[in-house]
Amino acid sequence: MNKRVLVSGVGGGIGQSILKSLQGTAYTAIAADADPLAAGLYAAERAYRIPRADSPEFLPRIMEICRQGECALIFPGIEPELPVLAEAAEQLRAAGVTAVVSSPRVVEIADDKLRTARFLAENGFTAPVTLPLAEACGSMPLPLVLKPRKGGARSKGVYVVRTPEELRFRCATVDPTNYVAQEYLGGDEFTCGTINFQGRCHGVIAMRRTLRDGDTYKAFVEPHCEIGEHVRAVAEKLAPFGPCNFQLRMKQGRPCIFEINARCSGTTYCRALAGFNEPLMTAQYLLENQAPKFEIREMSFLRYWKELVVPNQRICEMESRGAIAGDGNKL
Repeated sequence: MNKRVLVSGVGGGIGQSILKSLQGTAYTAIAADADPLAAGLYAAERAYRIPRADSPEFLPRIMEICRQGECALIFPGIEPELPVLAEAAEQLRAAGVTAVVSSPRVVEIADDKLRTARFLAENGFTAPVTLPLAEACGSMPLPLVLKPRKGGARSKGVYVVRTPEELRFRCATVDPTNYVAQEYLGGDEFTCGTINFQGRCHGVIAMRRTLRDGDTYKAFVEPHCEIGEHVRAVAEKLAPFGPCNFQLRMKQGRPCIFEINARCSGTTYCRALAGFNEPLMTAQYLLENQAPKFEIREMSFLRYWKELVVPNQRICEMESRGAIAGDGNKL
């Protein structure tokens, strides 16, 4: 059986988290990224440079690498690749490759913060009040969260505004056609991982988290039955394919999802260490027809940097040839 998988976007936390989740398993991860300095390229058995997702050469290059590397799956590690791979899912499947990506409908709902809120409200789930920025100015009470409607990443371009003066300033400096205003939800924030196939959510793990610069800095796996049940119900209504991430806070004592990421997340490896390994469960389900199995352990994660030493010659090879054979050094 072919147990090689391609992981793209390995310069960032999502792709690297997928790589680390597959290390030490029966599956061999091949890394890909557009940037020759992407750290994950030097932590895999084999690595390739690829065009960016908006290039017409992106999909042909992905298919070429999968053919050369005999990859049966591809896990996208960055947001811009999701709609491209979602649209090309059947084409890839015809070539013997399964893209671990949801349908174009699900990808669009997750990428569009206004559609996310509307999807939740229309299906009877608690959702934060969310309006296009132009409609919200003066009609919603402060504080407010301003965020890109589409194409957001981490907390880039997200602002919590608390005064009318700050609101006027932000409205004058952001693109009003691609911004929404959302009610501010206080209290603890939770990031939840799920594994989903054929309209069924096979499992949920919830982690309370502390953010720094938009990334999870500390995370705590604790029992949160109400959150787990809520996220499962939302996931089964949305019907994503494979891993899907939900972020939420509590509103009037009930879970309130404010963001959906139809992919793995930067905390995927933390969840794997806690016994909920989404990339591994996905590979086993799709390639070996094994039902997802997990045993969640309560624990805390305190994240820190770890240096990856790479000889300059290897970087030169990646820059010039666009492919290297690595030694599998761990991230």
